[in-house]
Amino acid sequence: MSPLSLEKVEQTAPPLVNLYKQAGVSLRKHGLQGQRAAVYLVLDRSGSMRPYYKDGTMQHLAEQVLAVSAHLDDDAVVPLVFFSTDVDGVHEISLDAYQGRVAAYHEQLGHMGRTHYEAGMDAVLDHYLASGAQAPALVVFQTDGGPTSRTAAEKWLCKAARLPLFWQFIGFGDPEHREFDFLRRLDELPVPGRRIVDNAGFFPAGTTPSALPDADLFDRLLGEFPTWLAAARAQEILP
Repeated sequence: MSPLSLEKVEQTAPPLVNLYKQAGVSLRKHGLQGQRAAVYLVLDRSGSMRPYYKDGTMQHLAEQVLAVSAHLDDDAVVPLVFFSTDVDGVHEISLDAYQGRVAAYHEQLGHMGRTHYEAGMDAVLDHYLASGAQAPALVVFQTDGGPTSRTAAEKWLCKAARLPLFWQFIGFGDPEHREFDFLRRLDELPVPGRRIVDNAGFFPAGTTPSALPDADLFDRLLGEFPTWLAAARAQEILP
């Protein structure tokens, strides 16, 4: 397995070239050059998320994650999990099929419900296990608030700590909003008291996430992944 070349991205997805280059800078900065990983994107479809789908913010995030995937995954196919009260849908984007896809899928999925993290997390696990993947997974999990059931989300994350998946949570909205207090606590759950390794990170992207410079987004997205990789290997979660 090897990352997709710049030439391949130039040929297949010219609009993503700059994102691909910037993602490469961040990967090298964090010592991740040569690392292989599946990349997932989990998107919140609770009712309050409607403006972010409408103004293109969600599409932009998907393109940023796809640029990371082009470095980490040999086929650069990113499974998209849409969740609200339940799993609303599972789709994918790739270098030759990504433009406008997030809004198109979103419009097909109908009613926007509540915020059940565990539904989205379980869908990722099912997909990962069914894929037969040998590489670890970087799961980018976007939301604009805390879960409907904090107990369920916390329990799921602790159980999942023995699996080769790292969960990078991204919060859309006011960074100081109390809705994100749970994610900060989730990020700090004791190790080894509650989970065998620290398998999650969190950062707020602000009220206008698409205005966050790509370099900053990539650095925050990848910052904790190397630490988890080392801990997962030490605990034999990864070879």
